Amino acid sequence: MMGEVSTRPVGILLRDWRRRRRLSQLDLALEADISSRHLSFLETGRSQPSREMVLRLAERLEVPLRGRNALLVAAGYAPVFRETPLAVPALGAARRAVELVLAGHEPFPALAIDRHWTLVAANRAVPLMLAGIDPSVLAPPVNVLRLSMHPRGLAPRIVNLAEWRTHLLARLRRQIDATADAVLGELFEELSRYPVPDDGRQDASAATDYAGVAIPLQLATEGGVLSFLSITTVFGTPVDITLSELALESFFPADAATSGALNRIMKRD
Repeated sequence: MMGEVSTRPVGILLRDWRRRRRLSQLDLALEADISSRHLSFLETGRSQPSREMVLRLAERLEVPLRGRNALLVAAGYAPVFRETPLAVPALGAARRAVELVLAGHEPFPALAIDRHWTLVAANRAVPLMLAGIDPSVLAPPVNVLRLSMHPRGLAPRIVNLAEWRTHLLARLRRQIDATADAVLGELFEELSRYPVPDDGRQDASAATDYAGVAIPLQLATEGGVLSFLSITTVFGTPVDITLSELALESFFPADAATSGALNRIMKRD
């Protein structure tokens, strides 16, 4: 796969990306070092952009690699960014890097997801957090956001569910704004319809003050409440669509009790 193909004119696509980035024609023209008149002609179809111009504008607009291929195809050019399955030998080094990061993060949970939040890989600590989840939610392919927020998933065990739900939906909305991905839009609508239990559990998070800089995930277990802070890691300079859309989610203990509990659980298992 070389990326998604659009039947819309390249000028319309460029205009849509510019508006999505909340830039005027003058703003983008200055960024790309072209005249606003020329940009206007490109957007209306009065002028046809060169391959180099498409890539220059896409770079200034921070269009994802998949979207850059779509722009090139719409302009009549061959796509330049490959989409290589993670399992093939060509991405062996990247795959090993992911495995090293996930394994090195133990005894704390860490996982890899694709652009649609589908689970790609996980370390040994992740399954330990999923006890009691309905098997239907764990049926492949596993969507991590659905797993977190589904009534038969982790949601009943998330102490600060309302807070965590708001955080995840806001993050997903930002991703949709950045990528214009229709599948993510459908996922957002689905997750927004999930019920939020009004049983006062979310009030428990008020006891912990993170100064507004992070939202903890507080997960109820048989051994007590485990509290995590998450960090997202991405490849810094990818030229392959698969790598550009791969993200590693690492969960760190937010308190000493969580750290101690996970160390004990991993040693036992």
